[in-house]
Amino acid sequence: MPRKEIDLSKHGIKVNNIIRNAAPAQFYEEAIKNDTGSVIANKGALVVRSGKRTGRSPADKRVVETDGVKDEIWWGKINIPLDKHTFKINHQRATDYLNTRERLYVIDGFAGWDPNYRLKVRIITERAYHALFMQNMLIRPTEEELENFGEPDFVVYNAGKFPANKYTEGMTSDASVDVNFETGQMVILGTEYAGEMKKGIFTVMHYLMPKENVLSMHCSANEGESDDDVALFFGLSGTGKTTLSADSSRKLIGDDEHCWSEDGVFNIEGGCYAKTIDLSEEKEPEIYNAIKFGTVLENVGYDPESREVDYKDTSITQNTRASYPIEYISNAKIPCVTGHPRNVIFLTYDAFGVLPPVSKLSPEQAMYHFISGYTAKVAGTEVGVDEPEATFSACFGAAFLAWPPTKYAEMLADKMRKHDAKAWLVNTGLTGGPYGTGKRIDLKQTRSIINAIHAGDLDDVDSIKDDVFKFEIPKECPNVDSGILLPRETWENPKDYDRQADKLAKLFMKNFEKYKDDSHSYIREAGPEI
Repeated sequence: MPRKEIDLSKHGIKVNNIIRNAAPAQFYEEAIKNDTGSVIANKGALVVRSGKRTGRSPADKRVVETDGVKDEIWWGKINIPLDKHTFKINHQRATDYLNTRERLYVIDGFAGWDPNYRLKVRIITERAYHALFMQNMLIRPTEEELENFGEPDFVVYNAGKFPANKYTEGMTSDASVDVNFETGQMVILGTEYAGEMKKGIFTVMHYLMPKENVLSMHCSANEGESDDDVALFFGLSGTGKTTLSADSSRKLIGDDEHCWSEDGVFNIEGGCYAKTIDLSEEKEPEIYNAIKFGTVLENVGYDPESREVDYKDTSITQNTRASYPIEYISNAKIPCVTGHPRNVIFLTYDAFGVLPPVSKLSPEQAMYHFISGYTAKVAGTEVGVDEPEATFSACFGAAFLAWPPTKYAEMLADKMRKHDAKAWLVNTGLTGGPYGTGKRIDLKQTRSIINAIHAGDLDDVDSIKDDVFKFEIPKECPNVDSGILLPRETWENPKDYDRQADKLAKLFMKNFEKYKDDSHSYIREAGPEI
């Protein structure tokens, strides 16, 4: 079948005008002609709008409950079950709508850089920007691979402009994102936010890969001078996962989604999806310079005359984003595969001012903190409230998990032991007190800590065991002020620190209650003690 021709009749699609895996320039033309609000920015990126939804809709995500998966999926608020009949209704609703379109766009690509595990993915959508977005985010086939692509393993029907029927059983709004592992299909209704496609494929990989004894991970990864110097960076939004892995002295494997197999680590994606709020060339040059022709800028502000992008503009959303091929990062390693990690780094923004800038974890503590997935944010400040709020997200990405968190944690610990990987907890948050009193740890200090971890400088230094959290805190670190390493000593009143530490420990313990019954005693015992 010629590159541009494709038969979608097997997917219930009868539209004749299909544009498949086009050049970015053609997608630009299609977006400018057909997507209201699309413009070209002064440096060449395509600026687009995602409609009324500018972020994912986790409450509207559904997983079809079939015989093959019902005893495996981590059911609950993350994976809400949907019956097969309702899925068929939504699927029919999506295909009926897509069949009314004058033209459709198709992207065929791969998820997973390792050919032994990669998934063939097909995206069917009516918006040119969605097609270009996923062409950036999936691994782009060669001409030969595209010619011989065959039938996909997984198909995404993106009918996001058309609403779900909120009166259909199981629907909670006019949006629905439904994943069916049995049929290899995903249906999107009522939301045009492009991230739903990206994260939907991630959920699919989160289910399929553990079946192959491959650990799927929400993390970034980079490599030093060789593939035996690999680091993984886990962390929730705002902790520095993308920033700290984008290191000009190291090769980038990927910024968000990876797998760890018996052969090493590989990126799931062919691109990056970076937050752009307050982006600057000085602070994040690699990301800043990647925004050029071929990049999709989602919901960012711009000057209507000069077309100059304003990264401080949050009038549409604070979740402004850029999607670009990973080759746009100058030090990216292509193909995005590497060896086994030497260091596993958990990043957290601790607004309580309790956790040290760096601490070393035992394998058991690594499992505990991995399952916990802690960070913190500052509560609303409308009336001057300055109390930090703890946030826990299992495996630093609960929203995308398919299996129970303990399964991923046990796989991580097994692989760390087998390959002698070290685990570190790095606090990129506050020191010297909680929010309102403490100050954020300087990025330069954090980078020095990360550099020391890479260099092995912290492996054998003298350390102090924390009385509450029980991890080991290094007493010194090259190019880091030793006065900030022991958090209790940075507080004006050590007793205030002790009370705050007890408070945070209780939050950890309360959160872990829901995982206690599924966790081995050695994991439970690795948590904090009061």
